[in-house]
Amino acid sequence: MASNLVSYIAQMLTPDMIARIASALGLDSSKVQGAVSAAIPAVLAGLTGIAAQPGGAQRIADTARQQGGSLDNLLGMLSGGDQASLAQSGAQIISSLFGAKDGGALASAIGGLSGMDQRASGSLLATLAPLVIGGLARQSGGDLSANGIAGLLASQKDNIAAALPAGARELLGGSGLLGALGGSAQATATAAGQAARDAAATVGTAAQRTAATATPSGSRNWLYWVIAVLALAAVLFYLFGRPSGEVAPEAGTAGQGLTVGGVDIGQQVKDGMAGLQTTLTGITDAASATAALPKLEEISGGFDKVSSTAGQLSTEQKAALSALVGPMMPTLNGLFDKVLAIPGVSDILKPTIDALKAKLAGLSA
Repeated sequence: MASNLVSYIAQMLTPDMIARIASALGLDSSKVQGAVSAAIPAVLAGLTGIAAQPGGAQRIADTARQQGGSLDNLLGMLSGGDQASLAQSGAQIISSLFGAKDGGALASAIGGLSGMDQRASGSLLATLAPLVIGGLARQSGGDLSANGIAGLLASQKDNIAAALPAGARELLGGSGLLGALGGSAQATATAAGQAARDAAATVGTAAQRTAATATPSGSRNWLYWVIAVLALAAVLFYLFGRPSGEVAPEAGTAGQGLTVGGVDIGQQVKDGMAGLQTTLTGITDAASATAALPKLEEISGGFDKVSSTAGQLSTEQKAALSALVGPMMPTLNGLFDKVLAIPGVSDILKPTIDALKAKLAGLSA
């Protein structure tokens, strides 16, 4: 059994396979590679959450058995150019295990992290889902019981959390997909920050000792410069390269402490943004736009209620609210633009979407 499930699945996707996926999506291979690196741990994190629910591990095990075809066959479909069949199978997996809401949240997060639009990220997610399930099944050692699946995913929590890219927790925090990881992802980010601080301190101390003991000769001058550059690099990494979870409150926890008058407005905002993503994702033409309008107006009204309480928030609560909404703005704005670009939709939804944009911008300010 592989010690790291994320690495095992990622290594199956050769550069040639990545290139084939990129060609099918009409994207650059490097962008697809980055998206794959984000998608694999994100899907596994979601599966870990499902496995922790009553009956969830059994559903995953049933899906793995019902999928049909070995992992080698699935990889053969991809390498042989039959990506459409693979994606069709994956779409069914996403729908049955995650549902429309969480499946849409996953696709949006992958798009937000990689710069893909919703269509491309959704197609990539569908293509990868069978391979992730296939890799999970193979690494179960043939134990496709509920306990076997749950145990395998639980044992991989730290590896999954470590593989999530910076920003994933913010983009997925409102969905609850990362809940089963507990503190693993935050602990990983904290450890990375501490490692950077320790590196900066160690290199700085070494530089001081070297400067105090080294003979001032031309042959040693280069060493001083190398040590100084390393120390500066360590400090810059700590200040600017650490995961975003250390810089701002995470979307999964940023809403905590946002209760006003007994009302949890943080949860209201998270529910509103999740509902917004799901509703926007389902709009494909003028008819579906008309059907979605009442839901969008309902969500907009919910944001109005939150805005009306803004004057009662403390400075810290306002900062937490901004940290909750801000990370989702690029994804939501991308969905807004995509929906309005659909023929016939702008006439129906533009006033409501413009109002939603303004309200969200106010909440994130």
